[in-house]
Amino acid sequence: MKISIERAVLLKALGQAQSVVERRNTIPILANVLIETDDGQISLRATDLDIEVVDRAPAMVEQPGATTVSAVLLHEIVRKLPDGALVELVNDARSGRLQVTAGRSSFSLATLPKEDFPVMASSEYAANFSATAKDLRRLFDKAKFAISTEETRYYLNGVYMHVADAEGVRVLRCVATDGHRLARIDAPLPAGAEAMPGVIVPRKTVGELRKLLEDDDMQIAVSVSETKVRFATPDITLTSKVIDGTFPDYTRVIPTQNTRKLEVDASEFAKAVDRVATVSSERSRAVKLALEDDRLILSVNAPDSGAAEEELIVSYGDERLEIGFNAKYLLEIASQVDRENAVFLFNSSGDPTLMREGNDMSAVYVVMPMRV
Repeated sequence: MKISIERAVLLKALGQAQSVVERRNTIPILANVLIETDDGQISLRATDLDIEVVDRAPAMVEQPGATTVSAVLLHEIVRKLPDGALVELVNDARSGRLQVTAGRSSFSLATLPKEDFPVMASSEYAANFSATAKDLRRLFDKAKFAISTEETRYYLNGVYMHVADAEGVRVLRCVATDGHRLARIDAPLPAGAEAMPGVIVPRKTVGELRKLLEDDDMQIAVSVSETKVRFATPDITLTSKVIDGTFPDYTRVIPTQNTRKLEVDASEFAKAVDRVATVSSERSRAVKLALEDDRLILSVNAPDSGAAEEELIVSYGDERLEIGFNAKYLLEIASQVDRENAVFLFNSSGDPTLMREGNDMSAVYVVMPMRV
């Protein structure tokens, strides 16, 4: 194998591939990236056995071939090469080395045979559809903060992507919850997605997927089966196993009877919460909200470190209410609001609170209160 490729092109392709690779591996081949050549391009394939990413990039192929080399090591070398450099990769099968040359720099890297590299088995997909990067980014970005990190409840360690009904209209929905807060985000249902099985997309996959969704107008080809999900652009294909578990019935925890309505400037609210939470103890980070006659008083009382209070002018016309929340949860939910106003709907100080963006029902958040 002998190829030449621009440094910037190779670095971008390697960046996606090497981030999938687990840093601590008991199986040496999993630390490697599989480099293969095709007509005028190379493909870089990396996997941790749960996720596989294939990144294609244009290159001058003088001699076709394939090999595997340490993904992290090659990425570090290319990252440190000067801008604009032309990188030459030559694989010497007899010595088992990959020669990397750019200008006056040259490196000789150990390789492992391509036959040892595990390729994720292709799956028959029940549904294939296309969605814009902008829609998918919104679905996953707004839901991912609520993914649980508790390993024992493994079925909550991802985003549940499924087809649902929203007031008589079929939508593509993403839901995440950790038992303390919940995010439910809807987007128009793409053609071809109607038969899609509901799948739980793992946390790591959600993070890797974000890199495919930078270009708003890019169409992403999505394929879903009971066991796998695949997202593809012309250059990158990300395939992942889904979490083998049943996502709980989240509809039961979304309150429908909350009538006390608070409307507040989302940005001002988030800044005020952040300020008063400065004095709260890290362990609980409890913030009390006292609501009455278009006034919201945010307060924190931390015996060890002090107290803080801030008043905001809001829209609230119901009876007086005092309710406490974890400051971190409030900040995360408030930061999801794209428009000016956040609407909170309360029932009592012990019941879950609903939050949405203005009158938009396509993004709904639930947060559990805490005693203060």
